[in-house]
Amino acid sequence: MLFQMGELFCGPGGLACGALHANVEGHPELRIEHAWANDYDEATCATYRHNICKDDESQSVYCGDVRKLDISRDNPLFSEHPFNAFSFGFPCNDFSTVGEQKGFDGTYGPLYTYGVKVLRIFQPAWFLAENVSGLSSANKGGALPKIMADLHDAGYNLFPHLYKFEEYGVPQARHRIIIVGIRKDFPYTFFPPVPTTPDIHDYRTSRQALEEPPIPADAANNELPRMSEVVVERLKYIKPGQNAFNAELPPHLQLHIKGARISQIYRRLDPDKPSYTVTGSGGGGTHIYHYSENRALTNRERARLQTFPDDFVFKGTKEKVRRQIGMAVPCEGARQIFEAILKTFAGIPYKHEHQCNIKFDNSTK
Repeated sequence: MLFQMGELFCGPGGLACGALHANVEGHPELRIEHAWANDYDEATCATYRHNICKDDESQSVYCGDVRKLDISRDNPLFSEHPFNAFSFGFPCNDFSTVGEQKGFDGTYGPLYTYGVKVLRIFQPAWFLAENVSGLSSANKGGALPKIMADLHDAGYNLFPHLYKFEEYGVPQARHRIIIVGIRKDFPYTFFPPVPTTPDIHDYRTSRQALEEPPIPADAANNELPRMSEVVVERLKYIKPGQNAFNAELPPHLQLHIKGARISQIYRRLDPDKPSYTVTGSGGGGTHIYHYSENRALTNRERARLQTFPDDFVFKGTKEKVRRQIGMAVPCEGARQIFEAILKTFAGIPYKHEHQCNIKFDNSTK
């Protein structure tokens, strides 16, 4: 059973990397391959092409604003790259709990509708949609029900779940809502895979991520960041797990930002815990800081926290690479979910949660 997967808002390829590495032991016929992808940023698309589809000789990656994409059967992107599976990590900027959380009133909030349009027109067998946990509270709690109603009306039974990726072997506290949809004419029920590291004592730590094994000397995207003298001096006073507001800093190194007590500002990793959430931003002390060295992490170290393999090469400037890594879905978490989808369609039992932790009644919608 082969699934060809199309993607909107593909990013650098976190979901695609997880999909391509999804493997059901003893069933080599169960696999997911790349069909086509779209993102608006050229550097991001270059990263995707290089790692997912061998520099895209078949022109299967469309770089451009989704609002200008011809989502129809007449578009060669779709007619020449047929697909029966679909994924989209629709932009989360307006749903994130960090910031104004404009929801549907923002620039990015309505973009999920383009994924719904793909589903309505092409009717793939299944889809996976991903967004931040803040989606559940956006628009006074109305965003998520509206999005799920639209996805259901497109012809799919929905299985939404809030995943805590640190419970799936990812060395990072990253919580994301993932909606798996199965076309209504298929008699399958999806169950979230059971966490592989459910005990807090089994979580993979930031130290393990960065040191086990050591990052190869020739690994790409591993250049040390430039650090100003004042930042280096400030970090000397910040202990692992602390930030600029709870560390004992001398007066000349303290931050005097009115109303700001954001815990990620100049926050060092705790080597004995998973990292805090890797983000796409990078200014004002939010680069993520090493637990023992007085510096921010390299992009390769950030990629390790997102479980990208060391041979996954990111394209673009250091700033663009940092953003790509922060916006991606952790490859390892994605892999486990895709494997559960494959097993669901093949009727292969697997360890799973008894039900999704986000309620949606497919029978009455």
